[in-house]
Amino acid sequence: MASRIGSSHVVTTIRKYKDQIYRTHLLRRSYREDGKVKNETLGNLSHLPDSVIDLIRRSLQGENFVPVGQAFEIGSSRPHGHVQAVALAMQRLGFAALLAAKPCRERDLVQAMVAQRVIDPATKLATTRLWSLSTLAQDFGVLDASEDDLYGAMDWLLAGQDRIQKKLASRHLQEDALVLYDLSSSYFEGKHCPLAKRGYSRDGKRGTLQVNYGLLTDDRGCPVAISVHEGNTADSTTFMPEVTRLREQFGLKRMVMVGDRGMISQKAIDEMSQDADMAWITALRSSSIRTLVEQGQVQMGLFDEHNLLEIRSPDFPGERLVACRNPELAKLRAHTRNDLLAATENELEKIKDRVEAGKLLGQDKIGVAVGKVVNRFKVAKHFDLTITDATLVFARNQANIAGEAALDGLYIIRTSIKEERMDAPACVRAYKSLAQVERAFRSIKTMDLKVRPIHHRLENRVRAHIFLCMLAYYVQWHMKEAWRELMFADEDQQSKLTRDPVAPAERSDAAIKKVQQRTLIDGSTVHSFQTLMAELQTIVRNTCRTPNGARSAVDAPTFEITTTPNSTQKRALELISQIEM
Repeated sequence: MASRIGSSHVVTTIRKYKDQIYRTHLLRRSYREDGKVKNETLGNLSHLPDSVIDLIRRSLQGENFVPVGQAFEIGSSRPHGHVQAVALAMQRLGFAALLAAKPCRERDLVQAMVAQRVIDPATKLATTRLWSLSTLAQDFGVLDASEDDLYGAMDWLLAGQDRIQKKLASRHLQEDALVLYDLSSSYFEGKHCPLAKRGYSRDGKRGTLQVNYGLLTDDRGCPVAISVHEGNTADSTTFMPEVTRLREQFGLKRMVMVGDRGMISQKAIDEMSQDADMAWITALRSSSIRTLVEQGQVQMGLFDEHNLLEIRSPDFPGERLVACRNPELAKLRAHTRNDLLAATENELEKIKDRVEAGKLLGQDKIGVAVGKVVNRFKVAKHFDLTITDATLVFARNQANIAGEAALDGLYIIRTSIKEERMDAPACVRAYKSLAQVERAFRSIKTMDLKVRPIHHRLENRVRAHIFLCMLAYYVQWHMKEAWRELMFADEDQQSKLTRDPVAPAERSDAAIKKVQQRTLIDGSTVHSFQTLMAELQTIVRNTCRTPNGARSAVDAPTFEITTTPNSTQKRALELISQIEM
C-alpha cells in the first residue's frame, strides 16, 4: 500500500489458513531516518469493525467528519409512497388525457381531488388541508388551491362528463359486450338540493333524504359511467335511458345488458325484444318461480341429480329459463327464516302480555303495535293473527311456511340470449357478475371513497361529487387488480370461467393459505388495500438543509432525500407500473 512519508496509514494484510481467511489491520507510520524510509507500527486495529476501519483510513487520507446533526438537518418530512403509487397508477391509466387533451389548471385540480379521495376522502374544505400534509399538493401542483378553486374544478369536470365517459366506454366496452348495471342510493345532509328525496334507502337510513345513482361497468366490474337521479326514482325507470346512452353516446350496436330482477321490467324487455342486436340477462321474481313450480314446469325432483336445468315456458315465449338450486343457500334461508319467526313470536308475546295486563287495549292500537313487529321482520304472511279490543291471538301459518321452504335455494335466470351465443352455465355466471357492481357500491359508499354523506346543496355539485367518486374508484379498481398478489384477494381469476356457477364460490388453495397464515410465500405480511397504502405511507420525502456556512438555517440550501423502499413497497410500486389500460 502506497503512503506518504511522515504520515500514518492503515495496512491490511490477508492470509489464508486451513480454509479460513484472516485479515489484519495495522496502524503504521512512515518516516525517514538517515536517508532511509522506515515504518513503525502504532497499533493493531484488527479488533475493530470494518466500518470503523474504513472511517480511520478515510480520515488519515484527509477527509473531515462531523456529527450528522451538524452536517445537515431535516426541515420537514412528508408521507410520499402512497401518493407515488396513486400518481403512478393514474399515469399508467392515461388519466390526465382522459380528463382533457390539453393541460389546464382544472385538470390538475381534478387529478389531485381524485388522488386525495383514493388516499383519504374528505370534504372539499378538508381536502385543501389534508393534501398539504403529504407530497400530494406539491406533486400535483396544487399547493395554492382554495376550496373555491375545487368547486370551480368540479363544475369543469361535470361539463366534460359525457366526453370522459365516452372515452371510458371506448376503452372497456367492445361490440357484443357484457354490460352490468345497478342502482344504489346515499343519504343527503341538508334539505335544499332538488335531487334529495325520500325513497327506498339502501343505507338503512329511514326517513332521510337521499339521491340515487346508477353505475355501468364492464363484465369485470370496472366502472364506465354513472348517472344521478332523484332519491325517489324507481330502479326500473333508469334502465332504458342507460341502454339508449350505450347505443347513442357510446356507439355500441350489439350488447348484453345484465340487471337484477327489480331493474329490468317487463316493459323494458318488450322494448328490447324488438331489437335483434339487444340481449339481456335478469332473474325471475319469487312469485313467478312459485307459479312455475305449481304448474309443474319446474320439477324439484330433477335437482337431486343436477343443480342447473334449462327449461322453456309458454309464459315466457322466445326466452330461456335456467333454473338453479343451491343446497347451501337453501340451508341459509331456512335458518334465517326460523330466526325471524322466533324473533317475531318473542315480540308478539310481549304485546300479548301487555294486552292481557290491560296496558294495551283497543283493536286499532293493538293492530298498530303488531304491524310494527311483523313489518320489521317481514314475516307477516307466515302468521295468522286474530285481534280484538282486548285480545291478541297469533299462530304460525305452517302451509305458507312450507310453501316458501319448498323454494329455498331456488332461483331462475331469465334471458333472451341464444344458446349458440352463451350456454346455460355462462348465463348464470353473467348474472352473478352483478356482484361486481355491488362491490363497487360498497367501495364507493363506505370506508374506501366515502361518497356519503353528501353535503353539497347545488344539484350540479352533487352530480359532480358522485362522478368524482366514480373516477376515484376507477383508479382504485385498477390498483387493487394490480396488487392481488400482495393482498388477501384470490389471484386465480381464470377458474371463475369454468367452475360450477351454482355451487357456492370457493377461494383457491393459494388464497385460503394466504388467509390462514396471514403471510405470503416469502414470509411478508398479507395486506388489505388500506394497510398496503399505510405501508407505502412510511416512504417519506425529507427536506434537508446544510446550515454550516450559512448565515442562518433559513438561508441554507435545501435538498430532498426520499426513504428507500423496503421489499414490499418496492414490489407494490413495480406492480403498479405494470398496469395496462
